[in-house]
Order: sequence, then C-alpha cells, then structure tokens
Amino acid sequence: QVQLVESGGGLVQAGGSLRLSCAASGRFLSVNLMGWYRQAPGNQREFVATITSGGRTTYADSVKGRFTISRDNAKNTVYLQMNSLKPEDTAVYYCNADLTPIGFGTRNYWGQGTQVTVSS
Repeated sequence: QVQLVESGGGLVQAGGSLRLSCAASGRFLSVNLMGWYRQAPGNQREFVATITSGGRTTYADSVKGRFTISRDNAKNTVYLQMNSLKPEDTAVYYCNADLTPIGFGTRNYWGQGTQVTVSS
C-alpha cells in the first residue's frame, strides 16, 4: 500500500525548466533517503540526485549546477528542480525512497516514473 506518487513531467524546450514532485503515500513510520534516477531509451537507469532526511544532497556530475533536489519532510515529498534543460536530459525520471512501513522493516521503493522530454 505504501507507494511513491510522482508528478511534474512534461515536454519542454532546451534551456527551459521543470519541477518534479514525488510524495510518499500510505502508512509508514519514516521516510529516509530520497532521490531521483532516470532512464533514457536504450540505456540503463542512472543516478541523478539524492537527499538525506537531514538535507544533505548529492548529484550526478551531469546535472550539477542545473538541478536542485529538495524535500519537505512534513509533506513526505521530494522535489527535483531542473533548470537549463538539455536534450540529453530526456528520460523517464523515477523517484526513489527508503521507507519504513508500519509493521515492516525499512525497504526501498520506486515511483512509477514520469516522462521528461527536452526538445532542441
């Protein structure tokens, strides 16, 4: 029943911006590490950014200076602000989080994915 619900994907011109959101829903005790990954056609899923519950962030080199990950612990939501988008950013973006459901130990969850398309 615990799941990650994503929103914010879409089509944007190169140089534009998008903001992705991912909210953890269901019955759980805590939300730990949260992050974003992406998968382009014909490629494997790759790391984009993560943020700890305390707000420490890490980024893939390919997005440093352009993307910003943040979270609102009160809303159990993680965001990815994507600026200066490039065509090579085109991919399905997946939310990821370590959640502790009620009655279970901490486990890793994936969102359903949201398409981001950057046109030139």
